Amino acid sequence: MPSLIDIRRRIRSVRNTQQITKALKMISAAKLRKAQDRALAARPYASILQQMLANVAQAAHSDPGENPLLAVRPENRILLIVITADMGKAGGFNANLIRLAQRFVDEHRSQDLRLDLAGKKGRDYFKKRGARVHAEFVDIFRLVRYETAEAIANGVIELFSKAEVDAVYLFGNEFKSVMASHLVAKRLLPIEIPQAGEPVDYIYEQAPAELLGSLLPRYIKAQIYRALLESSAAEHAARMTAMDAASSNASDMIDSLTLYLNRVRQASITKEIIEVVSGAAALE
Repeated sequence: MPSLIDIRRRIRSVRNTQQITKALKMISAAKLRKAQDRALAARPYASILQQMLANVAQAAHSDPGENPLLAVRPENRILLIVITADMGKAGGFNANLIRLAQRFVDEHRSQDLRLDLAGKKGRDYFKKRGARVHAEFVDIFRLVRYETAEAIANGVIELFSKAEVDAVYLFGNEFKSVMASHLVAKRLLPIEIPQAGEPVDYIYEQAPAELLGSLLPRYIKAQIYRALLESSAAEHAARMTAMDAASSNASDMIDSLTLYLNRVRQASITKEIIEVVSGAAALE
């Protein structure tokens, strides 16, 4: 049976851990609102850009031109963009995404795979396993900037345009609610032109094919920027939920240990009383 000092020391340790989890929950709750607003604000822009891309592509159908970002080739060389967090303590946020990306890697071992890794967790995981890392981006989630997405997109576009890779896939988390996020795995390149609805009668100052050529890189940058914003919001939500559960579990453990402490102390007092009574009886 552990001593009273050991139990008190364990209660103190759990209480200190609970203070840390509560602090992390409060930090994530404070950051979540801003990250959520930025992620939700980016969605209409991405949707309108997608509609515009479909309409311009439809107008350029008679004169499509040649654009390297639309080139469809056999997927022998693949680039993966994996967006994880820079830190843990967020439940299964990082583990679930890394597991999804690793499953894709296992299924495509016969192809030449490269990785662009955003976030320390994904970087550390794949580097330990000897993956071929093309680029890494860490410490970018303190404040997600469009320049970061632009840097990732420029590298990806250059590789694909030079036919050094045949396809680019994006893996990330999409923010749904405070309690849940959605794993996303989609192909970025070659760009699949979305289907347009009713044709929009745009007045074009330049040829539609030329406009399409300038619109496609913007579309890739917007997709990556939105993925970074969604991942940031989902990370704070996951950490807030995980730390709230950890704080609750710590409270339950403290109550259980306190009850056990009282039982041990009561047993110790009872034992001492019995020893005193037994000693007094022996002296009679």
